[in-house]
Formats: sequence, C-alpha cells, structure tokens
Amino acid sequence: MTNLHHASTMARRRIAALTGPLSAFNTADAVEYLNGLKQPDAALVLANVPLERAVKILEQPELKHAGRIFARLPLEQAAGMLVEMADDRATDIFNELDESEREHLLPLLATNTRLVIQKLMRYPANTAGSLMTTEFASVPADWTVAQALSYLREVERTRETIYAIYVMDPVTRQLEQMVTLRRLITGNPDDSILSVAQVNTPVTVGPLVDQEEVARLIRRHDLLSIPVVDTDHYVLGIVTVDDILDTLIEESTEDVQKFGGMEALDKPYMQIGFSQMLKKRAGWLSVLFLGEMLTASAMQHYDEELAKTVVLALFIPLIMSSGGNSGSQATSLLIRALALGELKLHDWWRVALRELPTGVTLGAILGALAVIRIVVWQKTGLYDYGPYWVLLAVTIAVTLIGIVSFGSMAGSMLPFIMKKLGFDPASASAPFVATLVDVSGLVIYFSIAAWILGGTML
Repeated sequence: MTNLHHASTMARRRIAALTGPLSAFNTADAVEYLNGLKQPDAALVLANVPLERAVKILEQPELKHAGRIFARLPLEQAAGMLVEMADDRATDIFNELDESEREHLLPLLATNTRLVIQKLMRYPANTAGSLMTTEFASVPADWTVAQALSYLREVERTRETIYAIYVMDPVTRQLEQMVTLRRLITGNPDDSILSVAQVNTPVTVGPLVDQEEVARLIRRHDLLSIPVVDTDHYVLGIVTVDDILDTLIEESTEDVQKFGGMEALDKPYMQIGFSQMLKKRAGWLSVLFLGEMLTASAMQHYDEELAKTVVLALFIPLIMSSGGNSGSQATSLLIRALALGELKLHDWWRVALRELPTGVTLGAILGALAVIRIVVWQKTGLYDYGPYWVLLAVTIAVTLIGIVSFGSMAGSMLPFIMKKLGFDPASASAPFVATLVDVSGLVIYFSIAAWILGGTML
C-alpha cells in the first residue's frame, strides 16, 4: 500500500509539474510549450487540463505530431475531444491515426460527429471538401434581423465563424444570399434578413475544387469564408480564410523546396532524420548530376574546336550561367503565375509570344555588355584575344542572344509541360532548368562559333 501511495503521489507531482506552466500561457504559447515536450508528456498534459483548453490546443495547426499525441490519450477522453473540435480539424487529426486506432475510436464518437468525419474523409486531399467545416451559421430567408441576431448569440460558440451568415430558402434549404455580421448589426431589428444581404450572388465553390482556386476566389472577392455547395446548391460546408491560409503556407513551403531541386520535406527541418534528409535530397541531386554529365559529353564533342581556340573556353561559364539564369527567371515567374491562377494551360502560346522577344532583348543587353568587356580588355592590354578578337566579340554577343532566348523559352514552357503531364509545375526546379540550358547552351555556342569563326580561328 505504501508503494502504491508513493507511486500515486509521484504521478500527481509529475502531472502538476507538466501542466503547471500552462496557467501562464495563452493558446499559442501553450502549443509552443507542448511542441518542446516528448509526445507521451504532451499527451499527459492534454489529458489533465480542462476539456475546453485541450480542444483549443489540439485545434491549432501549429501543434506538431497532433495525431500521434492524440493517439496516446485514453479512448473515451479522445472521443470527447473530437466531438468538441471543429469538424475540419477533427477530421485532420482522425486522418493522422493508424487504421486500428480509428477502428477503436470510431464507435465511441457521437453519431453526428462520426458521420461528419466519415463524410469529410471521402473528399480528396487539397480540395475544398477536405478543407471545409460543416459548422457554419445559416438562417432562413423569412427571418428578421432580430431573429438572426438572437440565433447567433445562441450558436456563437459552436460555429467556425459568425462573420458570414448564409441565408437559406426556408422550404428547399438552398443557398439564397450571404449577410456579413457588420451589415446584420447595423440593420433595423424588424426588417427582413434579406434587407441587409449582399446584392450580388454569393461566390461558391464545389467540393472538388482545388485549394489554390479556393484561395484565389477568397483573395479576389475579399472573403472571410466561402461556401462549398453541391450541384443542387445545397451548402455542404464552408472554407474559412484561416484554414486556407494554413494550407497554402504548407503548400508554398513544399513548392519552394521543390524549386530548390529536392523532394518536399514532410516535417520541419530539425525533425528530419539524417537518412530521411539524404533520401529527400540525393534523388534529385543524382538526376541533376546525370544531366550535367551531358554537359561534359557536349564539351568532349567539341574538343577539337577547344584545342584550336582555347580562348573560347574562357567564355563557357559566362554563357552557360546567363542561359541558366534567364531560364530560372522565366520558370519562377510562370510557376507563380500558374499557382495564382493568373495563367491557364491554354495560355502557353501567349507566354511564348511574350518570352521570345523578351529573351532576345535580354540577350542583346548581355551581348552588348560582353562586347564592351572584350573591347576594353583588348584595348587596354589586360588580355590579348588574338587578331580575330572582333569576330570573337560578335560570336559571344550572338551566342548570348541565342542562349538567353532559348533559356527564357525553355524556362517558361517547362511549367506548362509539367502541368499538362499531371506533375506539380514546381517540379520544374531552377537547377533542372539550368542543367537543361547548360547542355543546349554548349551546342548553341559552338555551332555559332563554327559559323562565324570558321576559316579564321577555327
């Protein structure tokens, strides 16, 4: 008995030590505190704080390993927390559980919660349906302003947001209009709810619309939330601006990592193990290395020209980097434009007509700078390019026009090609474009050199 009492006392002290700091923390600070604990300790904290506090912490996307921490909670307690959570966050955490953990937990959930989670899990990832919550504020179109305000006071705590109120047909329950909270509180209490509704037809999306399109519509129309409707215009749920923002931050991070020439990390940098980091980086790095081998092969093909005119080799780094830089610029611009919905696949020809003269002009600017450099070095005696230095300067200038134009075209078309093939345009990374332009640049360079310098230096 003494040993049991001692163990119980030690357990209580441990719980008190872990939960004590939370009293001085707001929700964001509490999440940061839990992120610094081991998963068993974090679960122990959540299991021993008031239900409302635990739910608020679990609802924060910044909580790391939320699913694994949640899985360590007692089943009855975990089920109670899911019931109290916002539908979309509850579904996210439920998705992170193993299949066996879901099977044990599902029967313990309230019927409504279980049905909602099963419904949301059916939608593909990164779609409006997977992001939406079913907890939104809606009122019949035959209500008055006073009735709507009274209703909001009752349901405020159980709704994702009350800043947008959706007005439904009282008979069919189809969406008719949307009212903002600002308009509602300034309306005459006895007036119809429709008297303070917006004039335009509500902006809506289908459940399978991509999250990037949802974000574009929210940004374009300056919305706090957007309703997700089915083909009959029944509201299935809403996507709020904070939910889409969290998702897009995660996606933009993945795009940046892909654009750097590697697989996207699925965990924060410091949480990725050594072997996982190698796996994420080695694949693309090896592909790029194999691509650069083609550059060596191209140079071997022109070894005779290089032996005759060593001075041509001096400008290879300059020319290759210029082509790669122009291609990377174009790729960066086009990936972003496609992500924001500013361009569609069928706009490729418009981009081509824009990038071709842009590339030629940029190449001419760099070519002029290269000619000035050669002239200054030759005239001041800094370097002797030989008796045919004028032809050499022309060769470099023409090559830069050609390779920068090619780089701009290749860099701008590659994201369209990737998207057409069903890949993420961000996979058209800057290193990938640079490698492609490097190989092509050598062929362009030596072909132009053979044309202009043939019979003189070559």
